[in-house]
Amino acid sequence: MSTVDPAGVPPSTFASRRRGAVSRLMADSVVIARRSIAKTWHHPDSLIGVTVLPVVFTLLFGYVIGPAVSLTDDDGHVAAGGNAFHAFLVSGMFAFTMVNAAGRAAVGIASDIHEGIVDRFRSLPMSRAGVLLGRSLADLAIASLAIAVVAVTGVIIGWRPGQGAGQTVSAFALVLLFAYALEWVMLCVGLAIGSVEGADQTRLLLMFLLGMVSTALIPVDNLAGWLQGFAYWNPVSVVAVACRHLFGNPNPAAAASAWPMQHPVVASLLWSTVIIAVFAPAAFYLYRTRTNH
Repeated sequence: MSTVDPAGVPPSTFASRRRGAVSRLMADSVVIARRSIAKTWHHPDSLIGVTVLPVVFTLLFGYVIGPAVSLTDDDGHVAAGGNAFHAFLVSGMFAFTMVNAAGRAAVGIASDIHEGIVDRFRSLPMSRAGVLLGRSLADLAIASLAIAVVAVTGVIIGWRPGQGAGQTVSAFALVLLFAYALEWVMLCVGLAIGSVEGADQTRLLLMFLLGMVSTALIPVDNLAGWLQGFAYWNPVSVVAVACRHLFGNPNPAAAASAWPMQHPVVASLLWSTVIIAVFAPAAFYLYRTRTNH
């Protein structure tokens, strides 16, 4: 005899409903991701931030600001030659560029709210969670493009990963995980602010606050003393140092006693996990609040 829930519904029915909900969530996520990518394809100018800006920043810091920066190796000795700074810089550019690439999520969801696309999604028989998951997947694909642009630019100016294929793949995976975590932060920003202009300005603020006050572009010891503590724990710094460690590039921050600088890979994984655990539920809550009005 089959067991029956007190409400009269067999357990197999609940299991079937759960499988159906998951299938619908995945299907809706794919549809939203394809829509976001198609929209980007039809407006290629929206990719300037992840294709042109990384090249500009890399060349600007590498050839204009780089010669004025004193770079030391892990033992505290001055590293000679422009290629040493270029190798240092490119590893940091992977983390720095992800902040800007993730900002597309804030602007994109704010644009959908402003244009009434979110209200249209609400009227359709689709999963609300699928809207955010789909956008996050599409933006992750764009972040992958940004990583490729930085890598190609880096190779041209002399950057090389020197720790083997396994370490190199691990570094890129770490950067992608960080990008995905930042996307949930930016989705919260776009949902909370609701205006395209406000989301864009907040994206720029976060990019410069997290990107500039870090070791992504310059060694931390070139910052004012009161800023160094923030920079050591800044997730952008942590990911940048983890990339330098995995790529085998110059890594002056390895001499710092701060825990994230001594364990950058573990710290990067912890930062990304915590950010996703906090901001993904917050984004779903904000989206549900928005679509309930």
